[in-house]
Amino acid sequence: MSNITNGKTCNGNHDNLDDLVFFVNGKKIIENNADPEMTLLTYLRRKLGLTGTKLGCAEGGCGACTVMLSRYHPHLGRVHHHSVNACLAPLCSLHHCAVTTVEGIGCVAGKLHPVQERIAKAHGSQCGFCTPGIVMSMYALLRNNPTPHMTDIEEAFQGNLCRCTGYRPILEAYKTFTKEGGCCKKGKENGGCCMTNGHITNGGETNGHITNGGETNEHAKEHASLSAPLYDTAEFMPLDPTQEIIFPPELMSLGNRQAVRQLRFQGERVLWIQPGSLHELLDLKARHPNAKLVVGNTEIGIEMKFKNLLYPVILAPAYIPELNRVQHSEEGIVFGASCSLSLLAEELRVAVAERPSYQTEVFRAVLEQLRWFAGLQIRNVACIGGNIMTASPISDLNPVFMAACCKLMLMSKGGPRVVQMDETFFPGYRKTALKTDEILFSIEIPYSKKGQYFSVFKQSPRREDDISIVTSGMAVRFVEGTAVVKDLRLSYGGMAATTVLAKNTTDKLLGRKWGEELLQDACVSLAEEMTLHPSAPGGMVTYRRTLVLSLFYKFYLTVHQKLAEEGLLESAVGADCASVTEIYHHDTPSSSQVFQAIPPGMAQDDVVGRPMMHLSAVKQTTGEAVYCDDIPLYENEVYLALVTSTKAHARIVSIDASEAERMPGVVTCVFAEDIPGSNLTGPAVYDETVLATELVTCVGHIIGAVVADTQAHAQRAAKAVKITYEEQQPIIVTIQDAIDKQSFYQPVRTIQRGDLELGFNQADHILEGEMHMGGQEHFYLETNVTVAVPKGEDGEMELFVSTQSAAKTQSLVAKALGVAASRVAVRVKRMGGGFGGKESRSTTLSTVVAVAAHKLRRPVRCMLDRDEDMLVSGGRHPFYGRYKVGYMKTGKVVALDVTYYNNAGNSMDLSLSIMERALFHMENSYSIANIRGTGYICKTHLPSNTAFRGFGGPQGMMITENWMTDVAMSLGLSGEQVRRMNLYREAETTPYNQVLEQITLDRCWDECLTRSNYHQRRAAIEQHNRKHRWTKRGLAIVPTKFGISFTALFLNQAGALAHIYTDGSVLLTHGGTEMGQGLHTKMVQVASRTLGIPCSKIHISETSTVTVPNTSPTAASASSDLNGAAVHNACEILLQRLEPYKTKNPKGSWEDWVKAAYFDRVNLCANGFYKTPDLGYNFETNSGRPFNYFCYGVSCSEVEIDSLTGSHKNLHTTIVMDVGNSLNPAIDIGQVEGGFMQGVGLYTLEELRYSPQGYLYTRGPGMYKIPAFGDIPTDLTVSLLRDAPNQKAIFASKAVGEPPLFLAASIFYAIKDAITEARAEVGLEGPFRLDSPATPERIRNACEDRFTILCPPAEPGTFTPWAVQV
Repeated sequence: MSNITNGKTCNGNHDNLDDLVFFVNGKKIIENNADPEMTLLTYLRRKLGLTGTKLGCAEGGCGACTVMLSRYHPHLGRVHHHSVNACLAPLCSLHHCAVTTVEGIGCVAGKLHPVQERIAKAHGSQCGFCTPGIVMSMYALLRNNPTPHMTDIEEAFQGNLCRCTGYRPILEAYKTFTKEGGCCKKGKENGGCCMTNGHITNGGETNGHITNGGETNEHAKEHASLSAPLYDTAEFMPLDPTQEIIFPPELMSLGNRQAVRQLRFQGERVLWIQPGSLHELLDLKARHPNAKLVVGNTEIGIEMKFKNLLYPVILAPAYIPELNRVQHSEEGIVFGASCSLSLLAEELRVAVAERPSYQTEVFRAVLEQLRWFAGLQIRNVACIGGNIMTASPISDLNPVFMAACCKLMLMSKGGPRVVQMDETFFPGYRKTALKTDEILFSIEIPYSKKGQYFSVFKQSPRREDDISIVTSGMAVRFVEGTAVVKDLRLSYGGMAATTVLAKNTTDKLLGRKWGEELLQDACVSLAEEMTLHPSAPGGMVTYRRTLVLSLFYKFYLTVHQKLAEEGLLESAVGADCASVTEIYHHDTPSSSQVFQAIPPGMAQDDVVGRPMMHLSAVKQTTGEAVYCDDIPLYENEVYLALVTSTKAHARIVSIDASEAERMPGVVTCVFAEDIPGSNLTGPAVYDETVLATELVTCVGHIIGAVVADTQAHAQRAAKAVKITYEEQQPIIVTIQDAIDKQSFYQPVRTIQRGDLELGFNQADHILEGEMHMGGQEHFYLETNVTVAVPKGEDGEMELFVSTQSAAKTQSLVAKALGVAASRVAVRVKRMGGGFGGKESRSTTLSTVVAVAAHKLRRPVRCMLDRDEDMLVSGGRHPFYGRYKVGYMKTGKVVALDVTYYNNAGNSMDLSLSIMERALFHMENSYSIANIRGTGYICKTHLPSNTAFRGFGGPQGMMITENWMTDVAMSLGLSGEQVRRMNLYREAETTPYNQVLEQITLDRCWDECLTRSNYHQRRAAIEQHNRKHRWTKRGLAIVPTKFGISFTALFLNQAGALAHIYTDGSVLLTHGGTEMGQGLHTKMVQVASRTLGIPCSKIHISETSTVTVPNTSPTAASASSDLNGAAVHNACEILLQRLEPYKTKNPKGSWEDWVKAAYFDRVNLCANGFYKTPDLGYNFETNSGRPFNYFCYGVSCSEVEIDSLTGSHKNLHTTIVMDVGNSLNPAIDIGQVEGGFMQGVGLYTLEELRYSPQGYLYTRGPGMYKIPAFGDIPTDLTVSLLRDAPNQKAIFASKAVGEPPLFLAASIFYAIKDAITEARAEVGLEGPFRLDSPATPERIRNACEDRFTILCPPAEPGTFTPWAVQV
């Protein structure tokens, strides 16, 4: 094994400091100058150049940085492997550890690991930024368990997020490793192996109807012409556990022979001490009473990075034997405070299996809470003691420990002290009863006793890896042989500044018999005792108060059931309430994908229409795919950090950067006066500044930047820049604020057709309503990043940028630098996701970085941290809609008047075009004779909102489906019936007077009904709802019609450049950028078919303004259409030039023809171009064709809600999508599923929360929740409509990026359907308002019942809310 030694730099007194020794991918690392503030991630990327491990959030919430950590435990005699977040793991904690990164397990040039191969071939990697982390989570699992169950895989991925794929292909790829989904083990001699006989257990059946999860489908028999599977599991390499990287023997021998000794590492600001013994630790704590103890760094690391806290001395007691000990006592199990949460779970599972059930009530409760505690990477390192000592008021475990009366042993030099974990242990917010010289030594979790019952509850926005809204531990003990309460403890988190006990309530219930009267009194008392001020931090006050009662009711029923089973109560829990007592169980998802057959006779080497793997997938799985921040550091390169406003609307009085300039490593500060060109910027109109000068108009407004030698130095110094403000009024944050203040951008857009007055006069009924739809954060896994490199002459500059708009970046950088665009080259290799967020807002960073590089004449780099990116970049526009609908008693809609308001933020950006598209989609898929839509663009003091997948279409259609649901509900008709009646038909005209041609809505609708078994499903739901009081199911079917083209006419153009080299290889360039959507792959397929050569001969390197100028943004779902046609054009030109040589030598090879043409001096380079014909729309005359064609789709979804908590489960979704003749079914299905899951986040989960002063609370995965693995529908079918060629796009295909997203509205309206059933239980009928997203809070508050009555909301206007609906 080779060694790497990093030399010591003199940095003060380093006497008595230690070398850090660890291994990375088998190589020994000796670090002489370990910095306690450096994370493993930074070290891997910046010191070792291992860039496969990615930075996604820096708070352990996304999993992009996952690596495997291995350590030898001498007392156990074995090596333990576990996944960890490298972004949180302190470098200094790795002494004598072995780190394995994605580069260490396989590579493209060598051999892939099966974990890498399977996710790539199963199409589980799109943008690829999350892929290395997912690969390493799976790899770590297999190192410990080579044949896991699916539940193990689902647990392993709780800490990983993906924004592109929709998760399904990842789970299916890795199901092949499991006992449930791997090879059948029959072998060829016993009827044939499942991997080779044509029936693929998890990859699909032959004939192209892929049924994962072992289900069959009648449609496979109906359509014998379906295609081959998306992938063939027979091609997968087998997993051989004997071939894995060995644990370094040197570390094993060191572990066996070396006594633990104290280690000391000194950085610029922090001293890290790892005590060698308990005695040393207690002595150090006495000498450094303010020192923080760090084991997993899952809390202190966050505080130091995001809260700007500094702890000069850190004590690391992770390897002190006494603190890691697990002992069994007569009363329970004693865990040392450094025991990890994973070890806690492991020990408790053993105890539950071995001990009598009555003794393990508390253990099972802790295990249930640990199921949903953060992600596995966090549980692997976070310790029990740290969880307690953090003293979080929303801790998952502290209410359990408090309700269980756990005993804590505290230790100091003066000796031990035992305290009970009760209401006195947390005297205040984030405070404990420990003295400054004490440490938490251990916790004793007691055995439960006979007659004692224990339950825990956690309610959070997302079930997996989420912080609590309210959490609870509840324990009751009865007088022996009776149902009379002897002792009762109700502990709650999330209801005060500390974990609290409801002592007033429990005191009143002692001596009472368990029954309905006790329940009623308990709820009244809890409602009085567990109160919150209406302005309480965290908001959701009514919901949280209701949860206190709902959770107690669940506990009441659970205990009631057990008492009845033991004969201590006469009546059992009613069958209609029994589901309340069930612990949540997640079913393993199953899925099927259906797509068009390859036509008979199609050439085998013609790849168009085949499910070809993403061209970068393999590189992405090995960490070798290069993203912008993976580019090696330039010599003399420096790092930039932004200085942003802390006020929403204020005048800048002064800027003092003197302290920042004196800080270590700082090179310069950059402000508006450093801009050599124009300070005005903006994608459509120049209404923004590169750097603010006199006025800031949002929190996060960029004022300046600090440039330093490292990211850490730059970020620290940026925080030291002092800005004095004079706040201005008004502060306009919400749409309602803008309406009240008439704060609008111009113009106000209107589309009108027909006679509204006549339509409303004809109508049997008129309904009015309103709806608010929240915004959405893009949450691309790769944040905005730019590297700017001055070229040293003629004002030239080269920029490497993660952007969808290379040309716009070029023009705005040139404007800021005061040079011609020809002097600025912008290069884009790939993006780690974009979704519209890098269409225009990426330029806000690029221009600042370019200005700094120009000032310093040296390369400058900046990759935003997740919290910075979310703060400055804006997101999807929140929308508010008011509508008036006229309709007949049959359900036919005859008139609609709708007004939209969107929250644009502090600049126009693309808001006008977004509002126009919302208006173009205001009728969704329905024919309405008399219609008017009006759109107002609200000017507010928020960061400018921008493009996001769907570009206003999903907002416009969401309001449509809301009033359509109201219409059906008001008439007592089914939503399916009313929607079907109003669907467009062939040759009908839209409100903007475009005639619909080749419409496939009816085909999509009918196939969706059939594939989803809609009517049988509806009958089953009705039966379920009759039998269940508190869990209700809902069903909805929703269509979409999405117009394809940029609504700005000039953008509907594209260029391409094709080079043929003399060896026959082809270099292809086009105007589109690759962000995971498979655009480059599709372009290679187009070129392959056109030129008649294999894909292996064609290469796309990057997108560059040097090769294809004046490119349109990669957006509007039109990139395959536009660039595909341009590529086709370039290739056709080349073919024409080669034709004479093919004619002369018909039996020759491609290479022969190319060489012949070259020697004949024929130009083997061609420029292709395309512009979409017959486009153009005029708002003044309401005439023209805004769209080239339309994409159609239909989705049917079934959900189940828990009306007591507001949680919901996505049970089933069927999607039928018209994508024309798919260029690549694997990529298109991936886009459908990924778009759908992004829509699931938009409509049910993701909620941006702003203060009334415009401050964004949700600035990372900790508080902002995108869908996780567990949110995909349990049963998912995706069908690409067959026999639906589209003659208006390349090779009869259709766009696919944006249209599927809106189909997730079927989940929202299924939830609304279920809420309707819950409301009917208390006599509430008819339309009701449900805003989007349908969060647990909104679902629960809409399900009114006996508990909500006890918790009425405060009157609006009587308090200042913590958060507002923007």
